[in-house]
Formats: sequence, C-alpha cells, structure tokens
Amino acid sequence: MAKLIFLRHGQSLWNLENKFTGWTDVDLSPHGEREALRAGAAIAKDKIHFDIAFSSVLRRAVRTLHLAERSAGQFGADEIRTWRLNERHYGALQGLDKALTAQKYGAEQVKIWRRSFDIPPPYLSADDPRSPRIDPLYSSVPKEMLPLGESLKDTLIRVMPFWEQCIRPQLEKGKNVLVAAHGNSIRAMLKHLKHISDSDIVSLEIPTGTPIVLSLDSGMNIEEEHILG
Repeated sequence: MAKLIFLRHGQSLWNLENKFTGWTDVDLSPHGEREALRAGAAIAKDKIHFDIAFSSVLRRAVRTLHLAERSAGQFGADEIRTWRLNERHYGALQGLDKALTAQKYGAEQVKIWRRSFDIPPPYLSADDPRSPRIDPLYSSVPKEMLPLGESLKDTLIRVMPFWEQCIRPQLEKGKNVLVAAHGNSIRAMLKHLKHISDSDIVSLEIPTGTPIVLSLDSGMNIEEEHILG
C-alpha cells in the first residue's frame, strides 16, 4: 500500500499574531520552524520514506517541507510546487486581526466566513495590492483562474484537479507521497478521501506541524490512518 503524508505548515508569523493569512506569503515563526523539524523527526522515527513531495508555493509550506526533509534525513525526493495547494484565499480579510474583525462585523458573521463550507469572505478588488492577479509569483497562471476570495468549497474545486492529475497517479504507482500544505487545502483532500459531508467538514481541525499518515489501497481507499507526534 502507498502512504500519503499530509503535513500542515508549522505556525506562521501571522498565526502567531492572530491575523487572517490566506495567500499572504508570510514566513514561519521560530515555533513553526521547531514544529517542522519535529515533524521530520517523527517521520524518521516511523520509518517512512517518501518518494515525492508536493507543496504550495507559499514559503511557510515550502520551508516546512525543507525543514522536515532535513530532520527526517531525506533529501532525494522529487519536489513539485503548485498554487493549487495554497491556503484558502481569505479575500478582503487577509491581513486583518481576527479579534478586531469580529468586533467590527460581529463574531457570528466572522464565524460564518471562517467555518462555513460554501460562503466566501468579502472579495478583494482585482487591483487591490493583495490580489494574486498582480503578484509576480502567479504570472504564469491565467488571471481568471486566480481567486479574489474563496469558500472551502471553492478551495476544494481548486485543489481537486491537481489531486487527480498529479498526486493520485503517484500513489497509484505505489509511491509514498508527502504533501506540505495548509489547513484548508488539506481539509479539501481529506473531505474527498474520507467522504466527509459538507456539514461535518467545517469542524475538522488540521494541527500545525503534525504529520497525518494514510495507508491507501489501489482504489484510494484508506486502510489505515494515524497521526505522528
């Protein structure tokens, strides 16, 4: 059976500051760096060798991958980065303090934006400095494909083509795969794999810096699941 390891990035600087992050390209905090190193050590202790690694293009995921690889003593895996594994885009909320946003709009409204399956936050305008459509990092992506805000449902729609075209074929070949990504992009893939309902997925939490290991049969059915650390 192939193994699929999901690894949410370690704590970021904006996680620490309680800000909405989304596609904002912030780095890991010192605690997040330690989480990534511990994740790699846990993978090594569990004697898991991964053949290929996927990550988003955001530095907190990329650095988590590299720190985990270093700690696990695994440097030979192919690495592929894609914007499709980015965090959910939080639209006009990006960069705002979560507590102050709740004071402004009301805690219930912010909870709906954060936790509902199909209700997006307020969108950015296309010319907003935070827009990915003017970010050189995404210059190779058609502008109409780049979101200005997303619900979890939108994130799922963005992630799944990459899952089907790139990640799943590697697993079907029997390769072990590490995916270093974000809470919501990982939730999207777990929703698909575990057939989680729209209502139940909103309560699924993905811990930072903690490898989730799935053993999958050839039909992508989960035979075993365990969390390291």
